[in-house]
Amino acid sequence: MNGVLNETTNKIHRHETSRSDFQTTCGATTHVAHDHLRLVAIERAVSDADVTKCGRCFADGSGY
Repeated sequence: MNGVLNETTNKIHRHETSRSDFQTTCGATTHVAHDHLRLVAIERAVSDADVTKCGRCFADGSGY
């Protein structure tokens, strides 16, 4: 499953698959410039120690 990584905050969000571009389930990336966002595999992103999960998108996440 792909997620949207905010490279500025190193936070991964669930990708809203029915929406275009970098829309997320929580909507936190709505006002983030697309050059700071990237679609990545969630499993791969969370294996990086610097990346955290969004608390709105994931039950085991933290923060917004």
